[in-house]
Amino acid sequence: MKSLKVFGRVHLAKRNYSPLPVDPLLRFKTISQTQKAPRVLITGSLGQLGRGLNSVYKYMYGSECVVMSDIVRLPANATDVSDYNYLDILNQSSIEEIVVNKNIDTIVHFSALLSAVGESNVPLALQVNCRGVENILQVAAKHRLKVFIPSTIGAFGPTTPRENTPDLTVQCPTTIYGVSKVYAERLGEYFNHRFGVDFRSMRFPGIISATKPGGGTTDYAIQIFYDALQKGKHTCYLRPDTRLPMMYDTDCMASIIQLLSAESSLLKRRTYNVTGFSFTPEEIADAIRRVMPGFEIDYDICPTRQAIADSWPKSLDDSEARKDWGWNPEYGLEETVQVMFALLRREEITPQKIVSTA
Repeated sequence: MKSLKVFGRVHLAKRNYSPLPVDPLLRFKTISQTQKAPRVLITGSLGQLGRGLNSVYKYMYGSECVVMSDIVRLPANATDVSDYNYLDILNQSSIEEIVVNKNIDTIVHFSALLSAVGESNVPLALQVNCRGVENILQVAAKHRLKVFIPSTIGAFGPTTPRENTPDLTVQCPTTIYGVSKVYAERLGEYFNHRFGVDFRSMRFPGIISATKPGGGTTDYAIQIFYDALQKGKHTCYLRPDTRLPMMYDTDCMASIIQLLSAESSLLKRRTYNVTGFSFTPEEIADAIRRVMPGFEIDYDICPTRQAIADSWPKSLDDSEARKDWGWNPEYGLEETVQVMFALLRREEITPQKIVSTA
């Protein structure tokens, strides 16, 4: 019987079996034993990635190392958050106030409007995705901070080679999200060589996690699991043959921790590609059917999201990240499907729950 490495432990893979995560943070322990504890400010921390990264950092270094921020009230059930602050990234003095008062040495800047949402409100996307980045980098330069600002496969465009897209290639994005991320990459690199800011970035593929989608083109790869458990079927807004690169959430967290922990002398560039695996809607549906044989998928194509997806890479070449700082993803499609079902079932995402809360 084939074994799968899931969350650092070995579980037996068999039909309809969904392993519960034992210790999802186990793989980060060795880094914390060799690194000084940082003081990290996470902006946009209530989005898809912020709370997960908060948990990783607290596991590695204790509850005092992370300051979380966003522009909405903290949910009542957010027991994992210990130091939360309102922060408008369009106000540079407010960023500086938290940096000084909380003795911050590292900023992880997650605040952004994603691809589909950005297209519906271009002026706001310019403010949040461009002006916000400018403010973060200005504060970083003044206070000598390390900064991580994620980029995206959306930073590429239809003239980019779509198979095994390399780190250095044509970047002509067709969305305001992609344009703003290219701007963030280039501005961060400028602040690095002009002012010495320790800027680091990665072009993420679609990230699959148990957090509900937030307006991205790859959101279907999360929603499909909720729909499978709640309805037994999913209506996809992309064509069944639309291949895009993806990554499971824990691998995403690992890539951030690894890049931020790497010695600056090892980095041959300031922005790297990273990826996990690529698939189409039909392929993930087939993987779900191996767990839920009765699952169904149909298609109602969204022209806007389909056009965005058609301009993005089908796969990424992340060999430079692997070579320079040891990037090595652990999750493939089958492992991701098993873990997603385990997490959502643990949260009681079921048809019965929908009925009881209606």
